Amino acid sequence: MSKKTWQIDRRTCLQGAGVSLALPFLDAMSRTARAKETAEPLPKRMCCILFPFGVALPKDDAPDREWGWFPTGEGENYQLTSVLQPLAQHRSRMTIFGGLSHPNCRSMNGHDTGDTWLTGNAFHGATCQNTVSMDQLAAQHLGDHTRFRSVVLSSDGGIGPRTRSTTLSYSAKGQPIPALSEPKQIFQRLFAADGSTAARSLELDNSSSVLDLVLESSRSLHGKIGRQDQVKLDEYLSSVRDVEQRVDRARDWLHTPRPHVDPSVVNLDADPQGPEEYIKAIYDLMYLALQTDSTRLLTYMIGSYGPTIARTFPTAVGLADWHGLAHGAGKEGGPEKIGRFDQFLAKNLAYFLDRLRDTPEQDGNLLDRTLVLYGSSNSRTHQNVNYPLLLAGGNKLGLKHGRYLQYGDDTPMSNLLVTMLQQMGVPVNQFADSTGPLKELLA
Repeated sequence: MSKKTWQIDRRTCLQGAGVSLALPFLDAMSRTARAKETAEPLPKRMCCILFPFGVALPKDDAPDREWGWFPTGEGENYQLTSVLQPLAQHRSRMTIFGGLSHPNCRSMNGHDTGDTWLTGNAFHGATCQNTVSMDQLAAQHLGDHTRFRSVVLSSDGGIGPRTRSTTLSYSAKGQPIPALSEPKQIFQRLFAADGSTAARSLELDNSSSVLDLVLESSRSLHGKIGRQDQVKLDEYLSSVRDVEQRVDRARDWLHTPRPHVDPSVVNLDADPQGPEEYIKAIYDLMYLALQTDSTRLLTYMIGSYGPTIARTFPTAVGLADWHGLAHGAGKEGGPEKIGRFDQFLAKNLAYFLDRLRDTPEQDGNLLDRTLVLYGSSNSRTHQNVNYPLLLAGGNKLGLKHGRYLQYGDDTPMSNLLVTMLQQMGVPVNQFADSTGPLKELLA
């Protein structure tokens, strides 16, 4: 089918006399125009956002119940507490879950479970070997449609130590994927123009893989070393393969211009010393990554369970030491203190959801086809049951929202993860220890 004159690629530039000028976003660049003509299916997207240390869980008859994270009531007749009140306008676009957790992780140290939030895996033995995270399983099936298979973010960056990881994402072999943390670095990675140096660096002989050339040698060495060294060698070879694959993908996208994004729309100077500006900048970058279709899969670890820089984030509401707030959640006045900070986090999440909702896309908006999982891997700190969890978006991905769904201990969180994967179009029947999708969540 021939392309109509009004179907302009969003990456089109005005060129002449050696000058290139990026166009602003035009209606003719929208998927609405192209999809009507080509019936191209719209993208399905997913974001997973974790905060550490758990929440306050006052009893239903407690005078400070309003500062508990979970709603009162159940089903469609639930009432939000003060903590999640900033999300009230998204009630018809979100579901809150009670009772879900990873059974495999209930006996683990409470601060180890951030590593397993998206894997459902229990660490065994000295190596603490993890398994693939749900987002990276999705990337295996959906990642080739975008320049970046996935984007991994955290406030601390990198991977951190095992059991106190600073990333939510793990490869098919259970290796942690380094997270980006600095807004300028993230912006450059997503939107910086490819230069001639980058082009030359990728003009490599791709007739054979480095690993292919040393395959026999590595097999011979593998049989001569001990178990611990075998693990280290496997990790090293896996890293080399990952680099090769990234080079191949970079080569494939090298001649496709990156979307033009005005850097002034994000506070790129924000840093964790200013929590409100920093978290907002990360959400702005996540929004831009989705809006430009640079990726369809994002993870964001607001803080890790180790000595995270995010422990100071409660200063944004006049409090100190996130970990201390969590430990004091059961004491007199404790629920209100941590509740006010959790309310601050909910306000920032609402800002992100607002941006997605307010961006039109064909017969709806970006949020309609974006799943946003938000929560923690503790209920109270150190308690690995009844994770505070909510899922927003995806109203046009076959989900039924507007309820507070409560489950017993026999329903693993992996049932929620496999439901999300299936609604994203990933052909899986099981993930981790799942026993089936959450049918109550489906329209």
